[in-house]
Amino acid sequence: MSRPPITLERTDRESVRRVESLLKANDLPYEDVRANPEQFFLARADGTRIGAGGVEPHGSTGLLRSVVVAESHRGRGYGAALCDALEDRARADEVETLYLLTTTAAAFFRRRGYEEIARESVPSAIRQTTEFADLCPETATCMRKRL
Repeated sequence: MSRPPITLERTDRESVRRVESLLKANDLPYEDVRANPEQFFLARADGTRIGAGGVEPHGSTGLLRSVVVAESHRGRGYGAALCDALEDRARADEVETLYLLTTTAAAFFRRRGYEEIARESVPSAIRQTTEFADLCPETATCMRKRL
């Protein structure tokens, strides 16, 4: 199945509210988005905002952040397309391995080649991020993908 075409628009100080509201509406961490808005992106398809996500690079490792598709656009392949675009962005930033935490989408990420790993085995730069240290519960599934 081909992925629907999307474009990523880097979030700035003005558009950060859209990302925050989308994340909040979907029970995803949003409290630290304003601290580094340039790490987040709005996803568009045919000019319509369909979702958001982020990549927080830390050298050759990165944290995949808060991938979300608006409920009205789910079931059309946008989640996979958004992940493809974010992984491409990570590669462009010379990230070799992406990590993530999820409480609801482990099966989705597993289908995308992410493997479950122990939280303790994540590099310290990633473990020290606000998402790992403060925002995501200890019960979240920790995953990794080598790009």
